[in-house]
Amino acid sequence: MSKNKAMVLAAGLGTRLRPLTDLISKPMAPIVNRPVMEHIVRLLVKHNFTDIVCNLHWYPDVIRNYFCDGSKWGINIVYSYEKELLGTAGGVKNVEDFFEDSTFLVISGDSLTDIDLTDAVKFHKEKGGVATLILTEVEDTSQYGVVLVDEDMKIKGFQEKPLGGEAKSNLANSGIYIFEPEIFNYLPPRGQFCDFGKDLFPDLFDKNVLYYGYRHSQYWNDVGGLDQYQQGNFDALEGKVKVDIPGKKIKEGVWVGKNCKIQEGVVIIPPVCIGDNCTIKKDAKLFGPIILGNNTIVDERAVLYRGIKWGSGYIGKDTSLIGAIIGYDTKIKDKASILEKAVIGSKSVIKDGIKIHPSVKIMSNKVIDIDTENTRKN
Repeated sequence: MSKNKAMVLAAGLGTRLRPLTDLISKPMAPIVNRPVMEHIVRLLVKHNFTDIVCNLHWYPDVIRNYFCDGSKWGINIVYSYEKELLGTAGGVKNVEDFFEDSTFLVISGDSLTDIDLTDAVKFHKEKGGVATLILTEVEDTSQYGVVLVDEDMKIKGFQEKPLGGEAKSNLANSGIYIFEPEIFNYLPPRGQFCDFGKDLFPDLFDKNVLYYGYRHSQYWNDVGGLDQYQQGNFDALEGKVKVDIPGKKIKEGVWVGKNCKIQEGVVIIPPVCIGDNCTIKKDAKLFGPIILGNNTIVDERAVLYRGIKWGSGYIGKDTSLIGAIIGYDTKIKDKASILEKAVIGSKSVIKDGIKIHPSVKIMSNKVIDIDTENTRKN
């Protein structure tokens, strides 16, 4: 690849991740205490992509302020703000000039993966098509657009979220693509909405344009929904996807950040990742997989099991957090219980003794006390 250019698609609204994405964009949702987009950037760096363009829309400044010009990772990052969403393909067309007639890669800003991009590019070059779709084998085809290929891996059709018995393929479109610059000839003019899966790829097929699918055998998870997001974090902790976990590995499966205080009697059962400047007070119990973001306080005798707590905030005395996800700067007061698959947005407060029932979602900036508890079972 001559200039090693890539685009990260980061303009989506992240509606399926709400309430976690009420106050941030989806690419900034942390996986083991790093934004998922940072794991993508690190993967691109590993495979020698040097110039990256990123489209933005929802909370754009958060992404721009975090990644800046990319120099922290030794690459160049520029940004394309979309006042109105242009779709996956429309967003790429909008930055056509960036690619300067070179082969380029496009990757979704919410992909958690360790795919061998170097091998994928090699495959693309060998096949000589205008595009290569990176394909993932999936068990449940009803959640994905699946791609049909022939024995030479040439694309021969699509099915949109087929039920198990109707699926003609188990290869899902992973939202990672390699293109030749000729692809721009098949896209509508700049500024028009266009989607790769719904518009461009079926159109290429109808026009008999040659393009291929690359089947990979590594890890891929779009972390687009709450279950996938939780699973992505746990898979990263358990080593099922190769990512860099921040903190010092103090024993097998336990990472602890800088300036942490872990008091006497604390029980930590791996895998557990604790961010910087955290305090775990005496007799608290952390049964992994657990992820605690930076600046979190876990008070005495709190019990955490299979949970994710974003940075800042507080988990009170004798509180239990079981299989739940908690946003940043949220305070869970004493003797509260947050149960399986409950999700609490950022900057919220759960008052003393409150029980949040399984699968309940609490939006950001909410205060839940005894008067509101029974109104939140939606």
